[in-house]
Amino acid sequence: MQPATEADLAEAVTSATGPLRVVGGSTRDIGRPVVGTALSVAGLSGIDLYEPGALTVVVRAGTPLAELESVLAAENQRLPFEPMDHRPLLGTTGAPTIGGVVAANVSGPRRVQGGACRDFLLGVRFVDGSGTVVKNGGRVMKNVTGYDLVKLMAGSWGTLGVLTELSFKVLARPETEATLVAEGLSAKDGVAALCRALGSPFDVSGAAHVGGGRTLVRVEGLSGSVTYRAGRLADLLPGFETVEGEASATLWRDVRDVTAFAGHDGAVWRVSVKPTDGPVLSAALETAGVPHEAVFDWGGGLVWLSMGSASADTVRREVAALGGHATLVRATQAERAEVPVFQPEPAPLAAITAGLRQRFDPRGILNPGLMG
Repeated sequence: MQPATEADLAEAVTSATGPLRVVGGSTRDIGRPVVGTALSVAGLSGIDLYEPGALTVVVRAGTPLAELESVLAAENQRLPFEPMDHRPLLGTTGAPTIGGVVAANVSGPRRVQGGACRDFLLGVRFVDGSGTVVKNGGRVMKNVTGYDLVKLMAGSWGTLGVLTELSFKVLARPETEATLVAEGLSAKDGVAALCRALGSPFDVSGAAHVGGGRTLVRVEGLSGSVTYRAGRLADLLPGFETVEGEASATLWRDVRDVTAFAGHDGAVWRVSVKPTDGPVLSAALETAGVPHEAVFDWGGGLVWLSMGSASADTVRREVAALGGHATLVRATQAERAEVPVFQPEPAPLAAITAGLRQRFDPRGILNPGLMG
């Protein structure tokens, strides 16, 4: 099913007699496989309102991300949260949609400075599991009236409602960027360098340590400011070289999309821990006999792990010991069918989650089972 209007989508949900598998561009195939009738939002496409002077845009959920980014770029603006493109990592095709970005709260390396997708979301419209159209938040900054459901829908993976319209705060594109690069550092030393950079007053917008011991620190903004801040960071981080412009941007697209693991077989985990615990987690997995590769983003607070199999019990045990949480992003179909995508929730939080799903989707028809 591919409704062309919000009303048609609401009717499709109301009349559904079984599970619905909510899809946009079908590029983020993550979580347990959902068995159900495909309900596509691709027909709900287009930009309804764009006010560059007010730094706001209102867009329908099925709009391709590339289309929205092109319109913003024409006004020298951008989505501030640098959304990841999962296609290289997952081997999927199609065109990512802005609704999929919000449904998964997809955010890239710049989150370490500015925040996540949900932090720039001003308003939402969606159809809940009973077919009711729900609106929350606002269309521009000056009339935002509430953020509760806005924040809730970001990262709900289509289990609470089918997004139809989204409002964002956007920001100006920086004049230039520069990245300080060091080669050959260990994970521990690389993350320590990232922590020094992030603890400085030089407004770092990216901090990552990737395969082969490459350590990256990014600054963005006006040309004179970038030159000054990069120079001061070079004093703080001896042994780092500086690259600028498109060469810098290419480095961060690779970090954003985790291209280090693209085309490889095996499972991929996305792990959140305290930044200094990233190398600790990697060492613990080695000790436990789980060979892996690691990419450390957000100064080490986000760890991407690639390994031969999901090794779910070991990964979740070691992550839980550090007070973090792990998301299974890529695995075989058999592993995806058995392993919950997210870290198991404590009982009180699980009860709240179940209550929310019961309230917004009382029939349990929206992406059932996807989140475990």
